[in-house]
Amino acid sequence: MDHLDRAFLANVMDLMLDAVCVVDTEGRFVFVSAAGERIFGYAPQDLIGRPMIELVHPEDRERTLDAVAEIVADHHKPIFENRYVRKDGRVVHLMWSARWSPADGVRVAVARDVTARKRAEAVQAALYAISEAAHAAEDLMALFARIHRIIDGLLPAKNFFVALYDAPGDWLSFPYFVDELDAAPPPGALDAETLCAEVIRSGRERLFSRDPADAVPAPMHPDVGRTAVDWLGVPLGGPQGVIGALVLKSHSRDVRYGAAEVELLKFVSAQIAAAIERKQTQLRLLHVAQHDPLTGLPNRSLVRDRVAMALARARRDGGGLALLYLDLDDFKPVNDRFGHAVGDGLLQQVAQRLKHCVRASDTVGRMAGDEFVVLLAQLHAPGDAALVAEKIREALCQPFEIAGHAVVVSPSIGLVGYPADGEDGDQLIHRADQAMYAAKRAGGNRVCVLPCGDAFGIGAT
Repeated sequence: MDHLDRAFLANVMDLMLDAVCVVDTEGRFVFVSAAGERIFGYAPQDLIGRPMIELVHPEDRERTLDAVAEIVADHHKPIFENRYVRKDGRVVHLMWSARWSPADGVRVAVARDVTARKRAEAVQAALYAISEAAHAAEDLMALFARIHRIIDGLLPAKNFFVALYDAPGDWLSFPYFVDELDAAPPPGALDAETLCAEVIRSGRERLFSRDPADAVPAPMHPDVGRTAVDWLGVPLGGPQGVIGALVLKSHSRDVRYGAAEVELLKFVSAQIAAAIERKQTQLRLLHVAQHDPLTGLPNRSLVRDRVAMALARARRDGGGLALLYLDLDDFKPVNDRFGHAVGDGLLQQVAQRLKHCVRASDTVGRMAGDEFVVLLAQLHAPGDAALVAEKIREALCQPFEIAGHAVVVSPSIGLVGYPADGEDGDQLIHRADQAMYAAKRAGGNRVCVLPCGDAFGIGAT
C-alpha cells in the first residue's frame, strides 16, 4: 500500500504545471517532477545527481545560495525568485516555495515559471523608459544610446543599430551603429539591395540566419556583417510612414533570435518611432528658436549662451578666449544697387566664409543685419586670435559671386579677450561691439582692439 501511495503521489506531482524538486544536502537533485522538463528543458532523469546551482543564472547564484542558507536555518521560505538557464540557453524566471526537511536531509521546493509575467513587466517598464528618454535625452545620439540600453534589457542586443530614412531626399543613413565586428555602412539611397532597405521599403520585419533553410534571398544582402549568425530588423513606423529601422545582429551561435524576439522588438518599435519623431520635432523647434533663419548661424540668444559656457570653462581651466565682433563696410549700397535678394545671398556667403576660417569648436553667430560674432574658445597662444581676425578680414575682402554679380565688401572687426577685457559675457560682447565701431570710424577694412588688447599681439590700426 505504501508503494502504491508513493506511486500515486508521484503521478499526482507529474500532473502539476509547477515543478516539484527535491535536493540533498550537497545541493544535488534527487527528484524532479515531469514539469521540470518543460521548465528546465532537461528530462527529469538527466537532472538527477546534478548540482542545482549549475542551472542557476550566474548573476543569481550568490543570492540563491544565501536563500538556501535561510531555508536550512528557518526550514521554510514561502517566496523566492531567481533565473535559471534552460538546456537551449534561454533564461527562465522562476518563483520558488521551499522547505527544509531535517529528518530527511533534503530541501523540497516547488518552482513556477513566471517568465511571461516578468517579460510583460519588463516590456511595460521599457515602454515607459522609452517615453521618458524622448524628453530627457539631449539629442538624437543620446536618445539612441538610451534606447539601445533599454532594448538590451529585454533581449540580447550587443550588436544594434538604427537606420533612418529621409523620404524627401530619398536618403538612408545609419546615425547610431554599435557592432563588435563591423563598421557603420555609408549612407545611400533606399533602392539598395540590402536587408535594411528592404525592411523600410516593405514596412515588414525580417529575420534571417546563416542556416541553409533560412538563408538571405538573392539579390539581398546585409548592409554589413555578412558573417552574422542572425540578422533581425523591424521597421520604425510613424504617422508619416516608415521613418527607419531597428536592427539586431548576432555573431555567435550562443545568441539566437526567433519568433519571440521578433514579436518583442515589433511591439516596442512603435513607441521607439514615436520617441524618435518627438525628439526630432523638439530639436527642429529648438534649432528654429536659436538660429538665424537666413544664414543658419546661432542667433543673438544662442551666442550669449555659448559665450557664457566658454567663460565658465575658461574660469575652470584657467584658459582664455577671444570675441570678434564684425560688420560689413558698405553693405547698404549692395542692397540699394542690387536688391535685397543679392544682399541676403551676400550674408549667406559671408556666414560660410566665416565658418571656414575657424575651428569646428568655435562659434560663428549673426547678431543682427550685417553684424556677426566669432567666439574663439580654448586659445593656445596669445597671438592666435589676431591671426584668425586677419584671416577673416582677408577672406571677406575677396569678391563674392552672387546671382551673376561680383560683389566686393570689407569688414570692420573689433577684437576683445578674456580675462583682459572683461569677466562677463555681456560686457565682452559690448566691448567687442565698441572696438568694431572704432574700426569703422577709422575707415573700415581693419581689425581694432581696445587699449588693453595688446595681449593679442595686435594694435589698433
